Order: sequence, then C-alpha cells, then structure tokens
Amino acid sequence: MNQLIKSMTGYGKGEAASELYKFKVEIKAVNHRYSDISIKIPRHISYFEEKIKKIIKDKISRGKIDIYINLEYISESAIEVKVDIPLAKAYKEALDSLTEELNLNDEIKLNNILSISEVVRTDKKDLDEDLIWNTLKEALDIALENILKMRVVEGTELKNDIMKKLDNIEEEVNLIAERAPSVVLEYRERLRERIKNLLDDNVSLDEERLCNEIAFFADKSSIDEEIVRLYSHIKQFRAILNENNSIGRKLDFLIQELNREINTIGSKANDIIIAKYVVNLKSELEKIREQIQNIE
Repeated sequence: MNQLIKSMTGYGKGEAASELYKFKVEIKAVNHRYSDISIKIPRHISYFEEKIKKIIKDKISRGKIDIYINLEYISESAIEVKVDIPLAKAYKEALDSLTEELNLNDEIKLNNILSISEVVRTDKKDLDEDLIWNTLKEALDIALENILKMRVVEGTELKNDIMKKLDNIEEEVNLIAERAPSVVLEYRERLRERIKNLLDDNVSLDEERLCNEIAFFADKSSIDEEIVRLYSHIKQFRAILNENNSIGRKLDFLIQELNREINTIGSKANDIIIAKYVVNLKSELEKIREQIQNIE
C-alpha cells in the first residue's frame, strides 16, 4: 500500500463563529528536530492552551509550530457597560463648586463627566466556556485539516524526488559492483609489468610472492561487504518511505549508515573510476540528507 509521508512545513487557517464569538486560527509550521509548539492566544482564555497543545500533538509529531488565535465578540450582549453613578455625582458637585469658587459662567455638560475614564467603563461579560471552546475547537480543527493537507502534498513531492535520487544511487552502486572485480585484475597486470621492467631478463619472476602480493591487495581493497550493505540500506530506505508514521529520524539515521559505507568504499577501492562513482554517490546522498530534514 502506498502510504503518505508528511513535510514539516505548512500553513493552515480556520474560522468559526457562534452567536457570541468568532475565532480565527492560523497555524504555521517549519522543520524542527523535536516538537515545539508556541501559542498566541488572548490572555483571558489562555487556560485553553494545554487542550490546544494536546490536539496539535495528536496530529503533528515534529516541527516548530506557531499558532495564532484571534477572538472577536460578535454580539453586543458580550460587552457590558458600567457607569459609576456615585463617582459621576461627586465629579459634578466638585465641578459645580469649582465654577462657583472661580466665578465662572461655564456650563458643565455631560461630556465633561464622560471624559473621566473612571466614570464609564466597558467589561466583557462572563464567558460561556463550553460555547467558546466549541467555537475555538471548530476553527482549530479546520486550520489543522488545512495544514495537514499541505504537509501531505509537500511530503509526497519530497518522497517522489527522494525515490528518484535513490534510483540514481542504486545505479552508481551497480557500476561500482561491476567495476570492483576488474580492480584486482588490473592491479595484477600493473604489478607484473612493473616488476618485469625492474628485473633483468635473466632473473625469473617469483610467482608465489606475486600471488601473495595480489592476494593481500585483493583482501585489503575488497568492497563486497560494503556493496551488500549499500543495497540493503537502499531497500530499507524505500520501505521506510512507504510507512505511514513519523519517519524523519529513521531516514536521518539511515543516511548516516549509507554515508559510512560510501566513505569506506572510497578509502578501500584504490581505483580512480570507483572514486568518481563515490563522488557522485556522496553528491546524491547530500541532496537526500537536506530533503529529509523537512520530513516529519
């Protein structure tokens, strides 16, 4: 079954409204080694943060996730206007006394009283916690659905590209496997020719010592085990890409194993043609390594 992998980057937006409240939720995510959730929410409803984090963690296992929550009151009944009547009377009496004392003809108007901030204030009425949570959760669920869709789309593109690069790597490994047996044969011929040029015609070649030298070189430069492990790692890589869970860390570990085998081949093969293949392998592997940093 072809499973879906997820990118760690994405954006989702959701809105929901009830008769009293309207919420707008935005979720932005980028790659991160662990799960790091940051929530910006109106202070008077900040007690919902832990419930929000739990919902996010159930859907997104890794990434730097920023959540922005905006609350609007869409009903006048959500706002309560309070007037401090005793304070207003006290100010009125004080102003009357002041105008009389200063012998002023100014008329005291309502605006003079209302300009005093303590006289009139607006308060938000007690929140209906169930209604506000249900409205918030509806907006949050929509935003989550949208960001998850985006992460799947990007993840699918990453997977397809990585699969192509794995094909390129496997082709290079095939070339190395085909080339490896020739390395020993060519070394034998070069060694034989070198010795022949150094020895006089009257001196016979010690075939036994030559064979021992060639056997030593063949053992030292053998890359059979590394090639087998490379094929195995490539097979595992493809299998993991088809898993339907968080696979980024698994792939990161496997990249390290692939890189280790390639480096070993480069140091052991002692062949300029294989060295060229190794350079190509490392180039493709580095491209994959960069891509998997963004896989959940």
